[in-house]
Amino acid sequence: MVERGDTVRVSGDAGTHDGRPSVRRVAVLGAGLIGTSIALALASRGVGVLLSDPDAAALRLACELGAGSPLAEGDGRPVDVAIIAAPPAVVPTVLRDAQDRGLAHVYTDAASVKASVVFAAERLGCDMATFVPGHPMGGREKRGPGAARADLFLGRSWALCPTAKADAGTVERVAEVARLCGADPLVVDADAHDRAVALVSHAPHVASSAVAARLLGADDEALTLAGQGVRDVTRVAGGDPSLWMEILAHNAAPVAEVLRAMAEDLARAADALAARDPEDTGGADPVRDLLVRGREGHGRIPGKHGAATLPEYTIIPVVIPDEPGTLGRLFAAAADAGVNIEDVRIEHTPGLPLGVAQLSVLPSGVEVLSRALAADGWSVHPGA
Repeated sequence: MVERGDTVRVSGDAGTHDGRPSVRRVAVLGAGLIGTSIALALASRGVGVLLSDPDAAALRLACELGAGSPLAEGDGRPVDVAIIAAPPAVVPTVLRDAQDRGLAHVYTDAASVKASVVFAAERLGCDMATFVPGHPMGGREKRGPGAARADLFLGRSWALCPTAKADAGTVERVAEVARLCGADPLVVDADAHDRAVALVSHAPHVASSAVAARLLGADDEALTLAGQGVRDVTRVAGGDPSLWMEILAHNAAPVAEVLRAMAEDLARAADALAARDPEDTGGADPVRDLLVRGREGHGRIPGKHGAATLPEYTIIPVVIPDEPGTLGRLFAAAADAGVNIEDVRIEHTPGLPLGVAQLSVLPSGVEVLSRALAADGWSVHPGA
């Protein structure tokens, strides 16, 4: 099994030699954002999905969205995989109940912490040979089945944290579920997983909330000046506080360690700014050091298709009217020009029925796309 701290990619194809998935039937226990998104992704690949949730309204909506049918309508045969999409404190109890009634051949979960789930499951006497703790690295600040998307995990990593009791075949079955959802399954030790998500997910959420909390004292004029930067930084702060309190409680020590390091960086920067001479532009500067390290750290985030470094894109601002079909026409024009739009961001203009679409393209396509859009009547501002 995986050694502590190691991360191993699980190779394989999402299906059998005839193109059909070998995972044919699943049960998803939990019809919230994550559970419904998993169910939608699997259903789109031809997998039969049975759903359950203690909230009857959430279950009904998930089924109406096409995520599956209620679990009670099953035929009693064990499904291939049962996926527990529930908060970490609930997962072990749900797992033990599902195993006791023989719901599936293999079990996994989707909670965002793993070590506490493994510990509690073992303490409850769950069968760890058929359980592969998992964590799909995809989510939204919104919650509930109405926010679910079939492509939520497309291109994302999906952590698998099996114990030594789970054999390779069991792990592979759960890895196929991840691949069917468009994700990249990675086997990683549970403790290493929790340290990693503290750094890349949990502590950033707290930091985002700290920035957003400063806005409570802002006057309306200041908020009117809010641009895309503060919207980007505070987006995840819109998550549910109760859910995040549980996540943070289950990963408290690793998150605290990251937050302390962040606080030290910020304290040094604050002290330097408070004592700064506006005429002094040279010498060692904690603020510049933080900005430089921040840029370098950002550059290490894997880019499109898992690339090790982010490619350098050029942004082409295009003024667009705020009316139906505008983005479709813009993308169609780019396609006609033979230029791929790698990313897009919309800047809305307060009080006016228009905005600016910031199109990210490879430098080689800037001139071609700018000319084509201008010729098609779009207001293009390259270099702005």
